Amino acid sequence: MPNLLVTKPAPEEHAPYFSRYLDLVADGDILGTLAGQLGDTLATLRKVSEADSLRRYAPGKWSIREVLGHVIDTDRIFGYRALRIARGDKTPLAGFEHDDYIPAAQFDRRPWADLLEELDAVRRSNLLMLKGFNEEAWLRRGTVDGNTVSTRALAYLMAGHELHHMKVLREKYGV
Repeated sequence: MPNLLVTKPAPEEHAPYFSRYLDLVADGDILGTLAGQLGDTLATLRKVSEADSLRRYAPGKWSIREVLGHVIDTDRIFGYRALRIARGDKTPLAGFEHDDYIPAAQFDRRPWADLLEELDAVRRSNLLMLKGFNEEAWLRRGTVDGNTVSTRALAYLMAGHELHHMKVLREKYGV
């Protein structure tokens, strides 16, 4: 919706665990934040070579490809949850175990360029969806993994989750 300012969610709009991500995101234009973040992230990750994208900072840790795959999966899941809640679906949604997704996804077998393209497509798709929400949809709340969450909290979580993992990539992987 044009000119709709989606402010940061209140603490009761998300599980306390998620504060670690939400605290990373500035209050204000979350749609602008998500769009700008995508450009910054892609510019940074396009500098990583195909070979370097397989690097792990320690044995047993995720490769850079797996970190990116996790960000993509999580963005997609947060987007799906936002859609369900924004549309007024009252069905409680399940959580997901991100560590179980990595071996099943086999991100290290996929070309690095394909993962970059997928991140771009998933985030842009989520942005187009979020732009269509009216104020009422942004404020709707649902249940995920037994906790209350609002649509706007999910948008801020998308941004905060990506910021968290980009910080990990910079600090642990030297990206």
